Amino acid sequence: MSHTTTPTRRKALQFLAGIPLLPLGASASASFLAACGGSDDDASYVSASFTAMAAPTLANAAAMATTSVGSSLNIKLSDDSVRSYQLAYQPFFITGDMVPDGKGGTILSGGYYDINNKPLIDATVPGSERQYFSDAPDGTSLLTVANPTVTGLKGKAVFAVVQFEYTTLAQDGKTGMYGKLPSPIAVLTLDQDQTTGKLSLVKYHNVDTSKVHGLWITCGASLSPWGTHLSSEEYEPDAFAARSANYMDDFSKNLYGDAAKANPYHYGHMPEVTVNPDGTGSIKKHFCMGRISHELVQVMPDSRTTLMGDDATNSAYFVFVADKEKDLSSGTLYAAKVGAGFSIDPAATSGAALTWIKLGSATSAEIEQLANTVQPTDIMSVVKADPNDASYTKIVANGKTEWIKINPGMEKAAAFLETHRYAAFKGASCGFTKMEGTTVNIKDKIAYSALQNCQDSMVAGNAANVPGNGISIPKQLKAGVVMALNLKGGQKDTAGAAINSEWMPVDTKALLAGEDITADALGNTANPNKIANPDNLKFSEKMRTLFIGEDSSQHVNNFLWAYNIDTKQLSRIMSIPAGGESTGLHAVDEINGWTYIMSNFQHPGDRSGLPDAVVTALKANYKDKFGAAVGYLTSTPTQMYLG
Repeated sequence: MSHTTTPTRRKALQFLAGIPLLPLGASASASFLAACGGSDDDASYVSASFTAMAAPTLANAAAMATTSVGSSLNIKLSDDSVRSYQLAYQPFFITGDMVPDGKGGTILSGGYYDINNKPLIDATVPGSERQYFSDAPDGTSLLTVANPTVTGLKGKAVFAVVQFEYTTLAQDGKTGMYGKLPSPIAVLTLDQDQTTGKLSLVKYHNVDTSKVHGLWITCGASLSPWGTHLSSEEYEPDAFAARSANYMDDFSKNLYGDAAKANPYHYGHMPEVTVNPDGTGSIKKHFCMGRISHELVQVMPDSRTTLMGDDATNSAYFVFVADKEKDLSSGTLYAAKVGAGFSIDPAATSGAALTWIKLGSATSAEIEQLANTVQPTDIMSVVKADPNDASYTKIVANGKTEWIKINPGMEKAAAFLETHRYAAFKGASCGFTKMEGTTVNIKDKIAYSALQNCQDSMVAGNAANVPGNGISIPKQLKAGVVMALNLKGGQKDTAGAAINSEWMPVDTKALLAGEDITADALGNTANPNKIANPDNLKFSEKMRTLFIGEDSSQHVNNFLWAYNIDTKQLSRIMSIPAGGESTGLHAVDEINGWTYIMSNFQHPGDRSGLPDAVVTALKANYKDKFGAAVGYLTSTPTQMYLG
């Protein structure tokens, strides 16, 4: 619907930085307009929707080889007018760029460092030695801190914390580097233009992780209700397996200069980064939240209850309830038992009930002390063949059948350092595959959880599937699903004890599903018009929209989707460079009156069989495929104001 736009209204309906949320609330219009100088036009925000873009095709190699954005955001106002804004992608940097260090010099973005904060050097091409840098930026949080002291800004200080999961290859293009380098994490100081909302990088600070034993494969992340960055360490190293199978020898050598020094029990925990007013950051690890394949956690509005993604085969729903608000250093860990009726079909009429098994209560300090001192065999015995001994319990962990026996008095160590094995031992439903991001819809008290692939341990008859654990589907769906979990209070654990939370998941039901297909002309093996292999999830309360980032080998170009939970409209809003993964998702409803959708991508071109023209363009765009972008969705320059 057309509408005449006056100069005053043009100011009032200013494009909000990345995405124009305008006055997002029933009474927000008056205060927003007053801030812009007043207006006699009191039309207020009603809803937001996205116009979907088409997927790139073989006819357009350039679009396949970059962050392609052909979508728009439509804002409906109370006078029935609709404002449409063309979207675009704005990177802060491509990893490997030299960026400002805030001290008058530069620093390598995504660069790797050892335990002494010395650069780690890639010497695989003699004569061309260089510092390793990541092609896999991941979890990102955008935030503010009180009374920032960073100088030289023209607008207001906004900060982002960005973590780098791994690097795919050394510069020789042959040496695989996954899991072999300690993950860096950085604080970005961003100058927010108060006229346009544009964010400009003015300082990059590499966080010192030496006091937390370095970081292991940092994947998804979230912003806590108290403004800290909640990181992750996924694919926890198996303390009973050979160190070389876990990358531990290489990781330890790169971190400490000693292949034997790194302790597997120091990894697989929950790091938390606090941003300081000067644009630096400090970090701690919470050892009491379970040693699992942490992917992307979500703290509920009570600032105590945390639903955790668990990116593994034979993974489970885990919830941590902290003893105190805004403090994850002590609390109780629970694992879910899935009831009858589990389904990955969104058309199913009801979900499967969840009940909760208490695994234990602990402080971070006491579990870290255990990690420092115990050996795996101090905690339990693990054998791979049936010992024909009734004192052992048969479990399935990490896709493999084992028999375990907990040593007397070591239940707490087992619960927090061997969490997957102990949860299975206690009867939790450890049958999911690749449980990725989690997020929360506060208004409706619904959490969302991504299952990237529904295969292996989820499929009846598979060797990794545990009969009777509640998670059993008749055939695999590699394209995955997004699950919805209702949240309630007044729950009791399976022993009858009250759970001190108003935000416990009580059931799980499929919300959205992908669709496996026979490979099409482009090479997609999942329907390109549906989600495939959902990974990052973030929910916008103001837009009533669930954003979904893909980690898919089934889509040649991975996509970022927007799903309106009221209208049920699913819209493709961005395409990631071919072979890349959509990461770093963070939907930010408001910072200083502006809103943003943060989005990164990983490993462009990491796929065989791409057309030569696409590969050539990827190499040109992203440092011979060694670089990847950290940035956000914004509008095109001509759309900063209406008119």
